[in-house]
Amino acid sequence: MKEQVLFIILEQYADWEYAFLSCALQGSIQDKTSPYEVKTVSLSKNPIKSIGGFTTIPDYAVEDIPSNYAGIILIGGMSWRTEGAKEVASVVKKAYADGKIVGAICDATVFLGMNQLLNEKKHTSNIHEDLISAAQGNYTGQSNYLNEQAVRDNNLITANGTGYLEFTREVLTALNAYPADYIEDNYQYFKIGFIEFMKNRNR
Repeated sequence: MKEQVLFIILEQYADWEYAFLSCALQGSIQDKTSPYEVKTVSLSKNPIKSIGGFTTIPDYAVEDIPSNYAGIILIGGMSWRTEGAKEVASVVKKAYADGKIVGAICDATVFLGMNQLLNEKKHTSNIHEDLISAAQGNYTGQSNYLNEQAVRDNNLITANGTGYLEFTREVLTALNAYPADYIEDNYQYFKIGFIEFMKNRNR
């Protein structure tokens, strides 16, 4: 039976930030099939809409998620600073404390900062000054901030909103979802495009 990776999506979640990662985790890369399956989580099981207008019916409400998942991924969007998002905090903190893989991209990184989860590990976000302002006294990890597309520090992976390919690479690596060379090939394939990728492969 495949282990689950839970994707937390809130109203107005960002369509582009999860697509490469979820496809790799749900499907395959080259001739290797993923050992994981993707499940979606939101505040309830009621349909929610993405920024791009896609409607999703979550697999789980926050209070219903199983305990035996491999990782939890917070997808960015427009709702991570709302009151409703606070319902997610206890789930993420427990996953973090239990050593499960915790990934956050775009404004979901600010949510981690607001909940004191960025203070001890290397991390990134969209704009450091905004992270500091939004998280206020809950964020004391300024010295651990790296101005990079994505950062992995043990079980914590963070990325800015345009770092979805780097985020995919780091999460797949942290989960040991595929051999390292498959993960890197997958990254390069989408990063430089099919034409350049094939040129490099045929050299």
